[in-house]
Amino acid sequence: MASNRTPRILVVEDEPTLAMMLEEVLRAEGYETERIGRGDEVAAWVRANEPDAVLLDLNLPGRNGFDVCRDIRAFSTVPLIMITGRVEEIDRLLGLELGADDYICKPFAAREVVARVRALLRRAVTWRDGSAPHALVFDDARFEARFHGLVLDLTPVEYRLLKALGDKPGRVLSRAQLLDAIYVDHRVVSDRTVDSHVKNVRRKLIEAGAAEPIESVYGVGYKLVPS
Repeated sequence: MASNRTPRILVVEDEPTLAMMLEEVLRAEGYETERIGRGDEVAAWVRANEPDAVLLDLNLPGRNGFDVCRDIRAFSTVPLIMITGRVEEIDRLLGLELGADDYICKPFAAREVVARVRALLRRAVTWRDGSAPHALVFDDARFEARFHGLVLDLTPVEYRLLKALGDKPGRVLSRAQLLDAIYVDHRVVSDRTVDSHVKNVRRKLIEAGAAEPIESVYGVGYKLVPS
């Protein structure tokens, strides 16, 4: 999310009254909003306009929200919250499996949506290197990291290590700093334990399509660099 402009939120909702309510409360909080009422128009708009977050209803004309989510995740890691009247657990799980970052059931309080949007934007970590995007999204609630929409198979320790590096992209963190981040109980372990964890995380990022994303700085530590 760019820091020099107002975040823009795309509201995908075919019910005019609900869509207007969401737009009003988001604008009152300082966000810009755009609205689309058909599912078959969403993916192309997201690709062309790169919003900072998407609020996506499931029951849409043209294309349902599950398919829209799948379409978006094929090319973007934009923070995405599904909003629906469906309350069955299988529907919630399917939405999350397809790449949604959060899920809100109707009826809901407008302020809850704003709070969730704010939290999601806070924990979305993205940066760009020219025309080659390198994007990570972290979900602390699930200990889950996504690289360009792909969920990385990380252990809790590996998640904390990658999150520490991802919070300070391009900055070198020493082994001691990384140990403090990954072992919250401050257990005594060898500095070389970090090397082993970094090796595993680097391998998993490369398997997901990254090109040597973690750089070793001899005698100092490690840094996360754009691909």
